[in-house]
Amino acid sequence: MRLLAAMLIAGLAAACAAPTPEGGIANYDALSQAHAACVAKGGTLVLKKDGDPENLQDYACERK
Repeated sequence: MRLLAAMLIAGLAAACAAPTPEGGIANYDALSQAHAACVAKGGTLVLKKDGDPENLQDYACERK
């Protein structure tokens, strides 16, 4: 979990805003874009309970 958080934070500098997770493989670029879009909305990108960390649709943007 810490590795995922570190990857998301490191990718913010190069990430551009994108819509919230719509589906697909949760690779580095997709997670970075989803995270940046979520932060822009004032939220935090989190893995849903019992979600598969390899599926982008298993992440949600939650308000702080």
